[in-house]
Amino acid sequence: MAIKLQTVGIIAADMGKTLGFYRTLGLPIPEGLDNEFNVDYETPDGPVMGFLTEAAANQAVPSYTLPDGQSMSLQFRVNSPKEVDDLYTKLIAAGYESYSVPRDAFWGQRFGRVKDPDGRIVNIYAHLTTQN
Repeated sequence: MAIKLQTVGIIAADMGKTLGFYRTLGLPIPEGLDNEFNVDYETPDGPVMGFLTEAAANQAVPSYTLPDGQSMSLQFRVNSPKEVDDLYTKLIAAGYESYSVPRDAFWGQRFGRVKDPDGRIVNIYAHLTTQN
């Protein structure tokens, strides 16, 4: 059996706010989708990011509620430690909440963390040395 991760599902309390965050992060999600109940963004080199409104999730499972606290962690790699700092600063300036400021970790990465509009922690990182 072969298995491949195809889609990472993200349930959003407010689709517009959630898509706005990921656009600010740097994903070129098309405009005009903020009022949709389901949005699939096909990443160029990885899985689909599937965004679903909380209301749509409730139609599928009436008892569904967004978890209180961390439900998953997304990690986005950029090319350099400076890009970590720049993207973190951009997100904070846009009004998103910091989870932890960028720092150099003992395992060889620079990373910073911000929260998306639904409180999910999003990691932005780069290797401190060149890696393939």
